[in-house]
Amino acid sequence: MTSRTCISLVLAIALAAAAHAAEPPRISPATDTTAAGLVEIRTLSPRIEMDIRYAGANNFTAAPVPGYEAPACYLLAPVAKALAAVEVDLRAQGFGLRLYDCYRPVRAVQAFMAWVSDPQEQSRKALQYPDLDKPQLLSDGYIAERSGHSRGATVDLGLLDCRSGRCTPMDMGTDFDFFGPRAHTQTQTPGLNDAQKANRQQLVQAMARRGFANYAQEWWHYTLQPEPDPGTAYDVPVR
Repeated sequence: MTSRTCISLVLAIALAAAAHAAEPPRISPATDTTAAGLVEIRTLSPRIEMDIRYAGANNFTAAPVPGYEAPACYLLAPVAKALAAVEVDLRAQGFGLRLYDCYRPVRAVQAFMAWVSDPQEQSRKALQYPDLDKPQLLSDGYIAERSGHSRGATVDLGLLDCRSGRCTPMDMGTDFDFFGPRAHTQTQTPGLNDAQKANRQQLVQAMARRGFANYAQEWWHYTLQPEPDPGTAYDVPVR
């Protein structure tokens, strides 16, 4: 199967899954990650790099986000296995992954909604949404009241270049969680160079080979298709 065919197949599956996404998922009664069936990615991929932004203050809210008690990455088992396979594929080519977010508790999504509704908190505007006002973050699809992250099927990540023996982040054109057209995966906005565009496409292709579909407005955002359990969200803390 060619890369183009593989990507087309993943996108077709993603569109089909979207048809079932209108109803809100039920919130699982699970009280810990084991009961929820969530797997910490480092149990499958010990070398994968992590920069879990919401466990600290280096994120668009400028504070640790409720629900993140540790910089850990949990995913449903099929998603974790697929992501570990992406890392294996990339390492064989001299590259790797850096993870920014994985499973996201429902309470964290609710905290994002509270933040976006607070007109006074603008401390990271110049860095992360310089051309948008807060209401546009909702209307333009950057922040939502429900998230695939809470279903344990979505990851936010970037590429590393490990060919020299030391892994360094590759230039993707914007930082993680930059809200605006420049962060759209195939943006036509001026400012991105050919290398940055190629890096984004390299990530799209690497993820698509293992079944992940990209969210077009965020170069870092991928969801395994079909989702293992699209009807269930989780609210156990990340510990």
